Amino acid sequence: MNQDYIKADNWSIIEEGFDAERVKSSESLFSIGNGAMGQRANFEETYTGKTFQGSYIAGVYYPDKTRVGWWKNGYPEYFAKVLNAPNWIGIAVYVNGETLDLNTCKTVSNFRRELNMQEGWYKRSFVTTLANGIVVEVETLRFLSLELDELGAISYSVTAVNSDAEIVFAPYLDSGITNEDSNWDDKFWNTTKVSATENRAFIEAHTMKTKFETCTYMQAFLEYKGNLVSEGLVNQTDTTVSFTFTQKVEAKETVTLTKFGGYTVSRNHRSDKLVAAANSVLDKAVALGFDALLKKQKEAWDAIWHMSDIVIEGDVKAQQGIRFNIFQLNQTYLGTDSRLNIGPKGFTGEKYGGSTYWDTEAYCLPFYMATKDHVVARKLLKYRYNHLEKAIENAQKLGFSNGAALYPMVTMNGEECHNEWEITFEEIHRNGAIAFAIFNYYRYTSDYSYIPEMGLEVLIGISRFWHQRVNFSEEKGKFVMLGVTGPNEYENNVNNNWYTNYIAKWCIEYTLEQLNKVKDGYSDDYGRIIGKTKLTDVECEAWKEVADNLYFPFSEKHQVYLQQDGFLDKELVKVADLPKTARPINQKWSWDRILRSPYIKQADVLQGFYFFEDDFTTESLERHFDFYEPFTVHESSLSPCVHSIQAAKLGRMEQAYRFYLRTSRLDLDDYNKEVEEGLHITSMAGTWMSIVEGFGGMRVLDDKLSFTPQIPKQWKTYSFKVNFRNRILKVTVTQEGATFVLEGGQEGMSIRVNGERKVLKPV
Repeated sequence: MNQDYIKADNWSIIEEGFDAERVKSSESLFSIGNGAMGQRANFEETYTGKTFQGSYIAGVYYPDKTRVGWWKNGYPEYFAKVLNAPNWIGIAVYVNGETLDLNTCKTVSNFRRELNMQEGWYKRSFVTTLANGIVVEVETLRFLSLELDELGAISYSVTAVNSDAEIVFAPYLDSGITNEDSNWDDKFWNTTKVSATENRAFIEAHTMKTKFETCTYMQAFLEYKGNLVSEGLVNQTDTTVSFTFTQKVEAKETVTLTKFGGYTVSRNHRSDKLVAAANSVLDKAVALGFDALLKKQKEAWDAIWHMSDIVIEGDVKAQQGIRFNIFQLNQTYLGTDSRLNIGPKGFTGEKYGGSTYWDTEAYCLPFYMATKDHVVARKLLKYRYNHLEKAIENAQKLGFSNGAALYPMVTMNGEECHNEWEITFEEIHRNGAIAFAIFNYYRYTSDYSYIPEMGLEVLIGISRFWHQRVNFSEEKGKFVMLGVTGPNEYENNVNNNWYTNYIAKWCIEYTLEQLNKVKDGYSDDYGRIIGKTKLTDVECEAWKEVADNLYFPFSEKHQVYLQQDGFLDKELVKVADLPKTARPINQKWSWDRILRSPYIKQADVLQGFYFFEDDFTTESLERHFDFYEPFTVHESSLSPCVHSIQAAKLGRMEQAYRFYLRTSRLDLDDYNKEVEEGLHITSMAGTWMSIVEGFGGMRVLDDKLSFTPQIPKQWKTYSFKVNFRNRILKVTVTQEGATFVLEGGQEGMSIRVNGERKVLKPV
């Protein structure tokens, strides 16, 4: 049974009624971010119930020393942890001396919270009777500014309901925080200075080991009946600082605290200028004021939605799902900093360390290419080029040489920091996703400049890795790849994973093609690259021999490529024949049992058919889809979107729609029973692909956009926009047909719709 307490709404995520058992899940679902920082939807006031406190700063991490029972050569020294940063949102509230705490109050009524995705703010309200009998009504509104991305703002109002009351507000900063997960219970932060001046406070702290220096800051104002209330005591400890505001409030009257806060970081400022930078941000915030900042927030989100929105009519839950996904992607990454990337949990939790995975290249890049300027997607590619030397070092640690590059499965700075051997050493298909992203970027944007400037060096390092990773099987007369884990992580240490072998072959062939292209058209870059990499024709011939003679396991009986050599040796019981009590198997079964089962965590062979669709006939796709989908449990967030796209291609719209709902509402409905740990940010881009590539059928074929639009029977219409080579195309699909409008621009363009050429002129 999936959770269903989130109210269906086109533009907002809404929870009504207070339930302590839902607090941690809601802290994830109502998270906010602005690309530079983010936070879970923790209460500002004291809460002594079960909670997962989390505030995060983009790019700030700690190298938590690896903890394993048996150390293996090549293991990474640490697992990078996104750090729970010092808390700036805290506001302790006391009513006639009683602490406002929803965990200890007598009653809580009219509890409501809303994440307004259209305007980019989070609001919470409730009425509560405290232990001393005083009834108060509370309303808070919070946002992280897109205008000033080091700033957050809170408006916190308390109304005395049944009697006069003395209300004390103590807004505070706290650097004495911990992470939910820590291998050795290390101290992650060292606080160096706590200070306050007038109505501003600052905590300077740095991360242990990585030495990221930060200043957490705040400024607060209390207003009652139109007048500002001066603060009283300033309280300081080694890791906290707070102000005290005291106000006698008449019954039915409201008192409001406004709090500005946030972080300045040594990634962006000189270490000795962090307090000055914080003061500068606060000066701007105070000059604008809360209302003007909120207005700018709404305007900034309006601009984002103007390009990235997908409008669905006739299905509120589907509409809410896609907007939630688009909203969270934009909260996580806006493309303003090429040093950053997209963690699988974004700013919503600590699982997966907040690091970069292959998800970015495989799933997120298409979303950012189509909904932003292509420069944003280029920064994601540049991020990998900047880590090429580290990828070469990572390969060297595993015994590879001559500039072979193995990009990390998990990273913050280019170093591998994942410590499960079957992934660290074996899930090498991630290399292929990075190469595919280079191809995909050029295919979509027509910006070839990345390849001679940066991309070709990446491709050479990856191809060198594949060449060294295979060995020649005398028995098969082919090159084979042993001991790998494919995208389906429910099969470890297998031989000849079809997807990995196929993408290796493709990578080598694509690299050789680009070498010739750069040699012919970019001779200066070619000379620089060959001089740097020392690549020879003999080496290229050796690569080609591997690509031409790679082994692909195939079943003559089923006429399908086998996921790996031993797949047919398994007991092929379909998912439909599993008792529901056994699901999800990753929470109910031993790992040994999972590994011996035929069950697929996420698309594996079908992932290859998705990437390289043009290499296979529709009939072949259908055969493979019908063979593998019945064994797929979709216990990876990255699985349903690929199946939705392929079901749509096969004309199975009812099945495609079910997969779409699963991917779009994965977190809202908590399909995998884990949303309290954080959201599945990177798979949210797959939701966007489910509509645009799945239902809309968008492809780039023969250098032109092509569409085969379909629509689920549950919808009246849907529409989306894509930025294709700096031209904005709006696509609208109804039950009667589809329309294509070129918005603005100077040039027309031709597209294909159901195989027929269509010429569009700008309107």
